[in-house]
Amino acid sequence: MAEDGRACYVYGVVTDDRPDESVKDLPAVGDPEAPVTLVRQGGQAAVVSEVPVDKPLGTPEDLRTHARVLDHLAAQGSPVLPFRFGTVVRDTAAVADELLAEGHDDFARGLDRLRGRTQLTVRARYDQDAVLREVVTEQPEARRLRDELRGLPEDAGYEQRLELGQLVMDSIAAKRSVDALELDRRLAPYALGSVSEEPASPEGLINASFLVEDAKREAFEEAAEELAAHWHGRVRMRLLGPLAPYDFVADATLEGKEGDE
Repeated sequence: MAEDGRACYVYGVVTDDRPDESVKDLPAVGDPEAPVTLVRQGGQAAVVSEVPVDKPLGTPEDLRTHARVLDHLAAQGSPVLPFRFGTVVRDTAAVADELLAEGHDDFARGLDRLRGRTQLTVRARYDQDAVLREVVTEQPEARRLRDELRGLPEDAGYEQRLELGQLVMDSIAAKRSVDALELDRRLAPYALGSVSEEPASPEGLINASFLVEDAKREAFEEAAEELAAHWHGRVRMRLLGPLAPYDFVADATLEGKEGDE
C-alpha cells in the first residue's frame, strides 16, 4: 500500500513471466529514488513506481523516463503494453484489484497480439544543402530567382525572395511525398503495419513506425541500411528500436475485440 501522499504511477502491462529483476535499477517518473516494481494479478503484471501526489508530472525528464522504462522492457523480448504518460492509480491494491482485474481480457488480447513483435521507428530528414541544390538544379525558375537576388542587399528583392521561398517549399513538399512512398515501398514488406507522420521541421522528411515480427527484424534492418546508403549525402536516417509499441497498442487491443463481436 502506498504511503500517505504517494500514489502509483503505471508505465504499462507485461506478462507475469517477467522476473522482478527485469525492472531493477530503472529510473522512475516523478521520483528518481523510487524503485520500479511489478504488481502481479491474473497472469499479468503492471509496471509501477511510487510518485508524490503533490508534485505535478510532465517535465521533459519525466517524459524521457517514461519512454526509457518501456523501451527497456521492449528490448527484453517479451510483449509490453505501454500506457499513456501520466497514468496514476491510487495504490498497488487498486492496480491489482481494479486496473489489472477489470482490464484483464483486453490486456491479454493485446499482449498476445504483440508477442514476438516489436516497434521500429525510422526518422528521416533532408540534408538541407543537398536538397536545395536539387531544387536549383531541377527548377529553372529557382535558378533565375537565385541569380536575380545574387549580390542584392538584404532589404532589396523582397518579392523575388518570397517567390523563391515559396517555390523551394513547394518543391521540397513534392520531394517529401515521393520519398515517403519510396521509404514505405522498401520497408513495409517486412512489417505487419506502419504509422507515419510528417515531422515539424522544414527539413524533415518523415517519421515512420513499423510493427515488425522478430523473425523479420534483421531483414527490415538490412532494408533500412540499404535505403540509407541509397540516400547517402541527401537524407539522414535514424533507426530506433526495439521500442515499446506505442503506435500499435490500440490496434492490438481493439482489433481482437471487434473480431469477437
